[in-house]
Amino acid sequence: MKKVLIVGAGFSGAVVANTLAKTGKYQIEVVDERNHIGGNCFTERDSVTNVMVHKYGPHIFHTSNEKVWNYVNSFGSFRPFVNRVKSIYKGEVYSLPINLHTINQFYGKSFGPAEAKKWIESQGDVSITDPKTFEEQAKKFVGEKLYKAFFYGYTKKQWGTEPRNLPASILKRLPVRFNYDDNYYNDVFQGIPKEGYTAIIQKMLEHANVQVKLGNHFSGEKDKNSEYHHIFYTGPIDAYFSFRFGRLGYRTVYFKEYRADGDFQGNAVINYAEEEVPYTRVHEHKHFTPWEDHKATIYFEEYSKETDAEDIPYYPKRLEEDMEILKQYESEVQKLTNVTFLGRLATYRYLDMHHIIEEALDSAEKFLAKEGQS
Repeated sequence: MKKVLIVGAGFSGAVVANTLAKTGKYQIEVVDERNHIGGNCFTERDSVTNVMVHKYGPHIFHTSNEKVWNYVNSFGSFRPFVNRVKSIYKGEVYSLPINLHTINQFYGKSFGPAEAKKWIESQGDVSITDPKTFEEQAKKFVGEKLYKAFFYGYTKKQWGTEPRNLPASILKRLPVRFNYDDNYYNDVFQGIPKEGYTAIIQKMLEHANVQVKLGNHFSGEKDKNSEYHHIFYTGPIDAYFSFRFGRLGYRTVYFKEYRADGDFQGNAVINYAEEEVPYTRVHEHKHFTPWEDHKATIYFEEYSKETDAEDIPYYPKRLEEDMEILKQYESEVQKLTNVTFLGRLATYRYLDMHHIIEEALDSAEKFLAKEGQS
């Protein structure tokens, strides 16, 4: 059998490993420098409260792609879950994304949908015709007051810079609704695996032709070995090339962990919009599994910072200087014939789980078609 190396035991790596292993034509080695599978989707039960914890922050699976939904459900049961995010600003609790209830509460009104839409349009900055920055997009979108309340402080904390320095594209995926729908996502299928994400990925990797090696660092092109027929790489693209063109910019997050009796905040995720509050949000993990009953609780305060060399990169900044560096790395990628770069870090894009799985399935299928295995 041909030997294939997969670097990274998150969703990208696990999907490719599972797809290739089922053909019976490949011996697959999956390596990950962490001591667990699952990447940032890793879940585990807290030893004190027995609550299923999203160790690297909240992950709610949502997609409108039926193929992807059926695929993940083939590895475990997903329970319905609607993410109803709240935001605290000046002592008031609001619903996100901005919806009719948020608008009426914030402005002290009782608008219907048409009235609210007209009101928000009147608040927008009409002088901004082609928004280039996050700030311009927000002011054109919802006006100065809602921007300052829900986006300015939160965004400044999350990205470590003034929103006017960020591209408008970051905000374009955040909706405003003129009804009372407070579901954070618009997708048809939404849920969380009953036994956590780690169990899903574990089942993907359970095959006689798959060997997983944890605590195993791969040093990119330095470790490229002729014994492998092909390599699927899901680590940082700049790390693969030993940062020869410089480091790409990322933000990372870290958490402060607390436990308590009962229920701490009554909701899975609450944002803290004001700049004066140092953390961006609090997630209480028992609320991600409403089908379970727990007397105690565990919750995380989430903080954002610049990514140092030893940190786990989370959000690609994709500033102008980053994109110039990325072009140089992408040029090097094009020269490689037996390495596939896959996933959030390897392609330097923000990707939700369903996008990662869809692209991994597509990549594996294209690889097999090229190999004459499809």
